Amino acid sequence: MFAEIDQHDIIARLKFDNPWWEDHGVGQVVFQTTPRRKYFESFYSLVADTTVRRAIVLMGPRRVGKTVMLYHSIRALLDTGVEAASILYVSLETPVYTGLSLERILGLFQDLHGHPRHAKLFVFFDEIQYLRNWEVHLKSLVDSYLECRFIATGSAAAALRLKSQESGAGRFSDFVLPPLTFAEYLQFIGCEQELIRTLPHEKHALDVWPYTTTDIHALNAEFINYLNFGGYPEAVFSKTIRENPNQYIKSDVIDKVLLRDLPSLYGISDIQELNRLFTTLAYNTANEVSPDKLCQSSGVAKNTVRRYLEYLEAAFLVSRIERIDQNATRFRRALWFKVYLTNPSMRAALFGPVTAESKEMGPLTETAVLSQWSHTHITKLYYARWNGGEVDLVHLPTHTQTPSWATEIKWSDRPYTVRSELDACVTFAAKHPGIGEEPLVVTSRTVTDNDVQYRNVRFKFIPASLYVYAIGANLYRNTARMGGGVDA
Repeated sequence: MFAEIDQHDIIARLKFDNPWWEDHGVGQVVFQTTPRRKYFESFYSLVADTTVRRAIVLMGPRRVGKTVMLYHSIRALLDTGVEAASILYVSLETPVYTGLSLERILGLFQDLHGHPRHAKLFVFFDEIQYLRNWEVHLKSLVDSYLECRFIATGSAAAALRLKSQESGAGRFSDFVLPPLTFAEYLQFIGCEQELIRTLPHEKHALDVWPYTTTDIHALNAEFINYLNFGGYPEAVFSKTIRENPNQYIKSDVIDKVLLRDLPSLYGISDIQELNRLFTTLAYNTANEVSPDKLCQSSGVAKNTVRRYLEYLEAAFLVSRIERIDQNATRFRRALWFKVYLTNPSMRAALFGPVTAESKEMGPLTETAVLSQWSHTHITKLYYARWNGGEVDLVHLPTHTQTPSWATEIKWSDRPYTVRSELDACVTFAAKHPGIGEEPLVVTSRTVTDNDVQYRNVRFKFIPASLYVYAIGANLYRNTARMGGGVDA
């Protein structure tokens, strides 16, 4: 007969994971000295707002700083006077908690400190996806403990997003923490103020991208570093990780999702099949694909390809955008689409680092652009392709389905001098006069020119590295302004 885990062992682990109970919050909280993500303030505002009876579900891919953000929140709560004994942190990945319900853990915490049922508490459940039917348990706690603020995190976003929407209606607020943006990367290495300047207001009253750079070559050099390892906070600060991204990013990030998280959540039996498909997608990031084409190149059956794509998207490994034609018409059946790695650093971990001259720089630049845009659920992006032409990025507002802007993404200065490479953009703009209200953006390697006229269409050339910075910086400000949460 097997012995159950003793309650004393569980309590001992709770005390170990919550050292602020012993020193009443005056000592250090783990990770408190590490830099905070730009998204911290908007996330913490949700944590601290106890007037809203919802659990916060912090989602995102592995190793982007979710646990660190929890510890930063705990430090901030302690600094604002919240009693140390009123804060509980539990990592459900810890074996001692296996099989325990959230309510049982909460009960042990309350008994340990003598908290009454209606005590105002802050409870952090890390890696909540390791609890079966977690969403039912969490919803029950929200309904039963009106004064408790519950915050949960999870990396296996496939289950988190689906279940938070299905079972947590009116009880959960989702907050997606993306990989490190290029703007955050520059902040973390201390180069943002050195390399980026915000233009005076009068110079950019009608300008979506009010930034310039003091040194485009230095900015490009950091952009290459960002592509190779900069999407992961720990890699930015660790020389060991940067020198061996395959060991860290591939083994600790990608393989754990492919070999453990997704198979356990969805009962996938052929793990190598899933791995083959992901490797194919990673190598072809930013390329147009189809289920038929993926079936041929990866050796995975077409129906399985469709299912695996959904899993990989939900787990924040890849994203895809749909195709429209030159009339901005969507296709009834998505026979073709583009797939992107959600974090460009994953490609370097799998296939080796890139340099400024690598042939992969074009697709990776496009991947970086989409990586920044993927931080928002508001902007609906497509690519346009038709016989004889393509535009890389088109925004179709949901309420109009008429293109409001378009961007051509290049890691090259060639289109600035060889204007015929802009013919597809001209064709598309001619059919959609609305996008001509502002210059059509073309990214370059080094060229900046805000006023280029070609065949009656206005173009604006922006270095790709500066463009990627601007997207992340502007979207962060929008997230902060809106509070960052998405009600489930």
